[in-house]
Amino acid sequence: MTHAAASTSSSTARKSTIKSTKQVLELTEAAAKRIRELLGNKGAEYLKIGIRTRGCNGMTYTMNYADEKDRGKFDEIVDQHGVKVIIEPNALMSIIGTKMDFVSDNLRSEFTFENPNAKASCGCGESFSV
Repeated sequence: MTHAAASTSSSTARKSTIKSTKQVLELTEAAAKRIRELLGNKGAEYLKIGIRTRGCNGMTYTMNYADEKDRGKFDEIVDQHGVKVIIEPNALMSIIGTKMDFVSDNLRSEFTFENPNAKASCGCGESFSV
């Protein structure tokens, strides 16, 4: 094998070892549909998600309406299924890889979060710890 061929094959091998990064937040179609409805009713451009220290397990999600003026320099933007969600920088490491869904049945109508980083959560699902 010539030096050029060896160089090409090692460069190809390097490319295949690059790992993809986790999405900050994955939205289901149901979550995106509900977010779209809420944003349309409120006339807002974004849903802004963060975390706050409270609840019986330590942290809870916060959700607020936001516009372009509410975007921070270090906010992460998730654009999926035609909706835009801002993730506050202090929430990134706690919710990276989380799947957000919307469920509605006879007993409840709410957003749910499947967070792979959560080590524990309370019985009602309102708070979590990482």
